[in-house]
Amino acid sequence: MELLHVKIPSWADLQWWLPEVVLCLTFLVALVGDLVVRGRRPVVPFALSILGLVVAGVLSVIDTGAAMPAGGRAIMGDLVVVDGMAVFFRLLFVFAGLCTVLFAWTSEEIMGRRRENKGEFYVLTVLMTLAMMVMAEARDLLMLYLAMEGVGLTSYVMAGYMRTSLRSTEASLKYVIFGAVSSAIMLYGLSLLYGMTGALQFSGIREALLGGRADPFGLLVAVVLILAGMSYKIAAVPFHFWCPDVYEGAPTPVAALFSVGPKAAGFALMIRFFYSTFAAGTDPAASQVLIKAINWPLLVAVISAATMTYGNLVALRQTNVKRMLAYSSIAHVGYLLMGFVLLSDAGLAAILFYLLVYTLMNLGAFFFVVAVNNHLKSEELADYAGLGYRLPWAGVMMVVFLASLTGVPPFAGFVGKLYLFTAVMDRQWFWLVILAGLNSVISLYYYFKVAKVMWLSRPLEGADSPLKLTWLQYAVLALLAVPTLALGLFFGEFKELADASIRAMAGG
Repeated sequence: MELLHVKIPSWADLQWWLPEVVLCLTFLVALVGDLVVRGRRPVVPFALSILGLVVAGVLSVIDTGAAMPAGGRAIMGDLVVVDGMAVFFRLLFVFAGLCTVLFAWTSEEIMGRRRENKGEFYVLTVLMTLAMMVMAEARDLLMLYLAMEGVGLTSYVMAGYMRTSLRSTEASLKYVIFGAVSSAIMLYGLSLLYGMTGALQFSGIREALLGGRADPFGLLVAVVLILAGMSYKIAAVPFHFWCPDVYEGAPTPVAALFSVGPKAAGFALMIRFFYSTFAAGTDPAASQVLIKAINWPLLVAVISAATMTYGNLVALRQTNVKRMLAYSSIAHVGYLLMGFVLLSDAGLAAILFYLLVYTLMNLGAFFFVVAVNNHLKSEELADYAGLGYRLPWAGVMMVVFLASLTGVPPFAGFVGKLYLFTAVMDRQWFWLVILAGLNSVISLYYYFKVAKVMWLSRPLEGADSPLKLTWLQYAVLALLAVPTLALGLFFGEFKELADASIRAMAGG
């Protein structure tokens, strides 16, 4: 059994884990700084959080290259692995965390006069970024579970950040209850898998499965339970029920982070777990035997179809922009699951590229809602009437985000969907691609309904004066809008980055 051969972490491992070490120190120092330096505006934790995230991002970019093996390097007692895919998600999470910290500084929901313990928000954002990084690097069942719980516990606190709001408190409570149930389901599946294989590390599980040590029916039950727990994290149907209520009740900057961060971490974990145990390796025939033994790709395809269809159909009926974006994020999970059906390199690389695009356009849409909410104190679509003329530059950027979410060329969302659809068609899942295309047409209606109200409807009486955003809000929105447009035109290098990430993981 693996527990009898535990590898002890060494100090030398930290040279491969510097971004995580920096974020851990940032969390501790910023937390103490918030306690020591009290004030109306938490400048110390805000500044330290920005500094820590920037340094972690720079360290992630720096090439530690020559000494890095082709398939990455297993560290910390072989509990985590640092490879191309880990670096990809490090940068994605740091970018999402940094944008959230910057925009939260301008949000009335976070920085309002009646809000208490404002500095804790920035500290928690850093902690969540750290937990998501570890989640994307886990290669052991214990670390898989601990990382998921790290993200989950931080999320529960951030969802209920506005503790004087009944809506926020309800969102946090629902998140805790549903999260506890899903964690228990997944943990039971992990325990079954460990009992059948006697291994905790993904590579050991694969070897045991190839050796025929697992009962096919027991393996199917374990995979279904594990998939259920992970589906909760990414809000896939039928484990999506927490998502709209939590997004609506949580502060909008928190909902923005939830819509991209934990979802991307969940997909990173699913890719690493299922690819390493069922599809990776030098023997393609053996991989196909493992996949066909339980026929779980069909299960994933059905979940994908149900998720995209349900998310889009329910989004059609929403009159609250924030809740509409919550249901649309469920639909995008359905699109992402398409690339996961047969665990091909092309499909997984398409997932990574789409996650990059999705982070840009979804954060931008949510942050626009944050900026508008500061002035209107409303997220209702009817109150957006004529908003394009009151906020012309921000309104144009919102149209860019909405068009990209729909998948209209020449925006990045179109290229992301094109890669996903092509990868699935190569494996001859034509019915799934046709359904996804129909769902994209449906999404065109509710996304551009927002644009129509903003630009083609007259403002409400007495609500036609121009609105002003801060320079920081414009800067962050532009930081998201420009790549959303540019990636639709110059996408080759970023797609190659996604391909290289998957090849680096496959090499291990």
